[in-house]
Amino acid sequence: MTHELYRVIRLLERERIHYRLDRHRDDSIMVTATLVGERIEIDVFEDGHIEYSRFRGSEDVEDDVALLEALVREEVKE
Repeated sequence: MTHELYRVIRLLERERIHYRLDRHRDDSIMVTATLVGERIEIDVFEDGHIEYSRFRGSEDVEDDVALLEALVREEVKE
């Protein structure tokens, strides 16, 4: 039997979707898939279950450095 992590990776590769693997928790591997206008964070756990979050938004390019600095400062405060 194949672990769900490999099934997810094969699916993304078959569909030619860019992904990255990260480890943020002791019991899971995060697969971050990048689509046009969307990012999906897929947590694949040791026991094989999957949880994911979708992040959708504009892909507008911004050039307001002052706004960028304010966004970063706001994130640090939280």
